[in-house]
Amino acid sequence: MYLKQLSVINFKNYEEAELSFSEGVNAFLGNNGAGKTNLLDAIHYLSLCKSYFNPIDSQQIKQGTDFFIITGTFNKNDQNEAVACSVKRNQKKQFKRNKKDYQRLADHIGLLPLVMVSPYDISIIIEGSEERRKFIDNVISQTDNSYLDELITYNKVLINRNALLKQIADTRRYDPNLLEVMDEQLITSGARIFEKRRAFMETFTAIFNKHYQFLSDNAEQVELIYESQLLHDNFASLLKKSLEKDRVLERTTAGIHKDELQFAIHGMSMKKFGSQGQQKSFLIALKLAQYSFLDQQKGFKPLLLLDDIFDKLDDLRVTKLMQMVSNNDFGQVFITDTDSARVSNIFDSMNIPIRIFKVKEGEINAQN
Repeated sequence: MYLKQLSVINFKNYEEAELSFSEGVNAFLGNNGAGKTNLLDAIHYLSLCKSYFNPIDSQQIKQGTDFFIITGTFNKNDQNEAVACSVKRNQKKQFKRNKKDYQRLADHIGLLPLVMVSPYDISIIIEGSEERRKFIDNVISQTDNSYLDELITYNKVLINRNALLKQIADTRRYDPNLLEVMDEQLITSGARIFEKRRAFMETFTAIFNKHYQFLSDNAEQVELIYESQLLHDNFASLLKKSLEKDRVLERTTAGIHKDELQFAIHGMSMKKFGSQGQQKSFLIALKLAQYSFLDQQKGFKPLLLLDDIFDKLDDLRVTKLMQMVSNNDFGQVFITDTDSARVSNIFDSMNIPIRIFKVKEGEINAQN
């Protein structure tokens, strides 16, 4: 699978742009703020129906205009897939595949799988556990539509249960039967999500270790550790044990929404003890493992988007990364960088063709 063409109108800093891509490596080069990352985000929209960086669609509309449109033509199994996303202020987002509207955006997830690697990913390491759960959920959702449905169901029930706990505290009226109905719904969805997360982590961890050891040239020992309350007790028992605590705190304290993914280097916290270079290598290995997992599960290669990844990586890791990206394990790749000479030298040294786009203040000039 690869993206043949991309068109944007009134998207972020672009009034209008139309691009045709190589099936291999494509690079957007220019100064900071020129709009390179915005092009990657447009591609992300076409794959996952949303921005990678900002959940508010209306904030992606170019200043002074009332809408944006992103269209793309993908080649998948030698068939064209035309995808279009349009957003108008104060209106519902529209998403079309081959000119037909989607009834549910969730039905599009996984059709055109994609992996983005960005400096913003540092939040996966330094922020709270929600960011790490999102990472797991994003990977599984691109391979399993029922998982996304289960997550939506679980989160709705969780909101309702928390609202009921607050109501009980406010009114001091406790209906155990109503709470029991919600608990059963939460247990059903939560158990399914837990089993899928556990099975995913068993497969994913081995893939991650392989990528990290290659990137670091076996110099460091790292670990991914999946933690869940459901690893030690069944969900029904957990909810019963935590009921009094839940009533005091007015929220649900047990469940898969408390799952955590621990990152370690040499047995210590990556967040506290990893250098910037080690953290970046860890994140890149995570994303490349995501890519390999999607490839295995889907049977074809996703798109790989690499946003400003060369900073804070030493020459060895840059070379290792580019060796991985440019061999047969990867398909179409999009790269952004501020240093055009660096990108050209890297790929020239490996004798790999690259299509270069010079980006300046929302204007794009294809070099070859």
